This record gives sequence, C-alpha cells and structure tokens, in this order.
Amino acid sequence: MLKKTLLSFSLLTPFACALYAQSVTLYQDTETGAIYTKPGENRVELGDFIGAKEAFIDHQKISSTITKKELKLKKKLPKVENSKSPEFLLGKQTGPNMKIYAFDNPDMWVKLGVRLQGTFENRQVDYADNTPDTNVWDAYLRRVRFEVGVGFSKHVSFSMDIRNDKANYQNKGEQEFNVGDAYLKIKKPFDTSLVNFKLYRGKIDVSRTETVKSAYVLHYDRPHVADEAAQFITHNRRGTNVKMYGDWKKKVHYEVAFGDGVYSGKFHDATGASFSGDSFTQKSFFYGGKVVLSPFDGWEEKKRTESYFGQGKHFEIGAAYWKSPNIAYTIGTVSKEIDHELINLEMSAHYKGAFVQAEYFKFDGVVKNFDTAPQTIGQSHGWYVTGEYVFEDLNYVAPFVRYEKWDKLEDENGYNLESKVAGVNWYLRGNTTKVGLAIQKDTYGVELGNKTETRYKLTTQWFF
Repeated sequence: MLKKTLLSFSLLTPFACALYAQSVTLYQDTETGAIYTKPGENRVELGDFIGAKEAFIDHQKISSTITKKELKLKKKLPKVENSKSPEFLLGKQTGPNMKIYAFDNPDMWVKLGVRLQGTFENRQVDYADNTPDTNVWDAYLRRVRFEVGVGFSKHVSFSMDIRNDKANYQNKGEQEFNVGDAYLKIKKPFDTSLVNFKLYRGKIDVSRTETVKSAYVLHYDRPHVADEAAQFITHNRRGTNVKMYGDWKKKVHYEVAFGDGVYSGKFHDATGASFSGDSFTQKSFFYGGKVVLSPFDGWEEKKRTESYFGQGKHFEIGAAYWKSPNIAYTIGTVSKEIDHELINLEMSAHYKGAFVQAEYFKFDGVVKNFDTAPQTIGQSHGWYVTGEYVFEDLNYVAPFVRYEKWDKLEDENGYNLESKVAGVNWYLRGNTTKVGLAIQKDTYGVELGNKTETRYKLTTQWFF
C-alpha cells in the first residue's frame, strides 16, 4: 500500500504543479491506492494539499533565508583581503588588519595588524662654507608598528598602535616603543553620518598629508612644512583631545576639536632648534577645525589617501584654522607668552592613474631664535605640490614627484628651504607590499645651515 501511495503521489506531481488553487482536498481509493481530488465510493479523505505555486513560493522563502544567513555568517568570519582591491602581481591588497568577530555578539570584534617600513639610504651633505662635506650610508626601520582595535558595540570602538619609528636611524640605536594612536571612536550615535566623535589620541587635520595614514603616502618622509604643522598646534597632531566630525553625502566633511597643546620637546624656533629653556607651560587648550568640500557630482572624496591604484576619481578642496594659545616659556631671565595660529589650505584630485595634491601653510607665532634676546616673534609660510601616475599595464609601477618651498621666517633673509623629490613606487600588492626608489634634494638657507642635502633611498613596506 505504501509503495502504491508513493507512486500515486509521484504521478500526481505534474498535475499538482499545474494547479494554482490555494489548497486541494485529496482522497485515496482504499482498494487501488489511487489519489483523487473529489470524494467518491471507497475513497477516504487524506486532508488538504497546498497548491504547487504556494509550495514553490514557500520553498523560495526558505532558500532565501538560508542564503542570507550564510552570507551574514560569511561576512563575520575572519578575513584579510580587500575584495574591492585590484589584482596586483602578488594578489589583492589586504584590509588593512585582520578582523575577528565575537561568535555570540557580532557587534564586538578585534582587529590586529602590523606595519613595517624599511629604508636603505645614502645621505650626502654639501656645505656652502668651509664646513667639511659628509657622505654617509644608513639603514633603518622608518616605521615599526603593531596595530590593534576592538569593537565594544554597534557604535563604539577603540583603536591604538604601539610604535618604534626610525629604529637604527643615524646614531639613535634601537630606541623605545611608545603609543601612537589611542582613540575611542563613537560612530553615528544618532544614526547619521553628520555626527561622530573621537576621544583621546586621535589625529586632528592640520594637514591632508599628515592625516593620511603613513602606509598610504607616496613618500615615507612627508614635506618639512607639513611636519612642522604636525607639532605647531599639539604634540604630533594627536595630543589628547576631543573631536567631533562628520560628512554630508560625502560632499561636505568637517571636524572641530580641542585638547592638549604644544609639547616643549617639539617646540621649534625658525632655525629648527628645539626648546631647551628653563621652564615651559601652556595655560589653555588648543582649538579649531577644518572643512573639506567635494563640489562635483561623482567626484566625491570617500577616503583620505594618496594612493588610488588607477581606480576611480575624486576632487576636493579644504581649509582649516587652528589655534594653540597661551604658550609661556622662560629662557634665562627672558619670559615670553605667545599664541600659535595655523591656517591650512588643501586641494587634491585624481582621475584613474593620475593624482595631484597641494597644500599651503601659514604659521603665526614663530620664534626667530631661542638663543637671542629679546625674543623676536614672526610669521612663516610654505607650500608643496606632489603627484603620481600609476601604470596599471606595467603591474602598477608608479613614478611620483614632489616640490616644496618654505619661508621659515618672513621678512628675514636666509630662512628659505627648498625640497625636491622624484621617485617610483612599485605596488606589488597595493600598499600591503610595495618597494620604491627615490632621490630627495633639500637646499637650506644661510640661517638654516647653508647646505644642500641629497638622499638616495631604497624603500620597502609590509602592511597587514
């Protein structure tokens, strides 16, 4: 009987699939086992049979649910490669970092990564006066960093890195590890991209190239004028602070911040000398902000980077104002209180393989020379422009150039610095693995050493 019933159901299937009724009552002949849709002699009611159309729809819903669950689970599994990355000679670029989700709470996670940049360098210094010239070979680790991040909830995460930059640089030896970034990020607490927060040691945008992650810059040593901007308002542009930031449809980006001010060890005069006086204190927080605009539809900036690998396009312009007031210091019998003010203007654009970026800096509150009395306070300004072209057909070989000019003390002679850089990067796996060759020529005015410094560099990067 069972075999007859199964056979009858199999014979009924084509018939049932043609039905579009919501349901059908089935009857079985007690002698032959045949299935009927109408009652009759020797027929026993089996019950309601759901129509084929409805059964198919229900099956699709179940299949769809399973697929979505599988996809969601797949997204939460640890991963390394960036699925949107181009295919480089050694494969796709990584994340960066490996992200591991908690099994019982997918809003909680851990990210782990490393960054290693090595430099082999020949440095030649040609003095304009009778000072003996020098020619030195040096090999050092430009950046050594271990990066870690944790997610506490849908909106809150923490990121930090431990670093030992310039290990073995010149005569600095192995040095020591210290904390770089260390910030608590509160993302979209009001479910809008307009309002986000970073607390503690997060970068403030005193300069585009200083804000771009060092793994994404074209040349490992940023422009001199930008490096000074990184110290002019707060220590290493990330002294403990509170920042609010956001964007509107990627067309308008902004940030405002306040926090701890200038560090005496990075407080420089116009000659480049660091403060070594008798006392130093800052009585007030720094404050300020930046606005960046992407005015053209389809050209919005979605990520702060200098390396695009020939993909997409963007155009943006930006302006910032920062102030670090009430800096008080004493050198011998001379006491002084000054304010640092910084104006930064930026522009960047790329179209496929071509990239260009430029910035202008205006400093107010520059000490002429710590060793002279009375202390003269002046202004400084500088700018740079840089560009790259990526040849995708040549396995992402990318020549680049940079030109910089900085008047470190306006209305004074001998404080000019000019820097020229030319080189080529080879993105073997995007920024995950790349090598480069570069030549940098810096010319310093009479008050800055009266010299020309030329550096030939072989660079490498491993970023995971």
